[in-house]
Amino acid sequence: MAIEIGQQAPLFSLKDSDKNLVNLADCKGKNVVLLFFPAAFTGTCTKELCQTRDELSYYNDLNATVFGISVDMPFTLAKFKEMNNYNFTLLSDFNKEASTAYQAIYDLWIHGLKGVSKRASFVIDKDGIVRYAEVLEDAGAYPNFDALKGALSKLG
Repeated sequence: MAIEIGQQAPLFSLKDSDKNLVNLADCKGKNVVLLFFPAAFTGTCTKELCQTRDELSYYNDLNATVFGISVDMPFTLAKFKEMNNYNFTLLSDFNKEASTAYQAIYDLWIHGLKGVSKRASFVIDKDGIVRYAEVLEDAGAYPNFDALKGALSKLG
């Protein structure tokens, strides 16, 4: 069953690219943007996260914390973050728990790879309620940032 707007966001605890544990529950009182992406160092993923990097002040102005999430290992995400100067947190969902909870995971992806995060974006409000959800089946498709920003701006 897909994540629906108005439902409580599934909680998770994931390691960031510095190997620190990040708990979604600790973000209560802030708006949160989750950007699930298939794989570090791939074209569309890099473009998406670079756009997010370049527009981070927009999210900061709306009291929003941005997390990029993939099934890559923390070490891979650390290098990806360093090479692209990302100014927000990248989280490793290596065990696929968050991607599964958000129904943002491929059973089978390209080249026979299994358990890769789908490109998906979610806005969660200060009370932990999902206010925007987009899960894309096509990994080459680009998120609807205008709709995401519109949902976020309504939260104030």
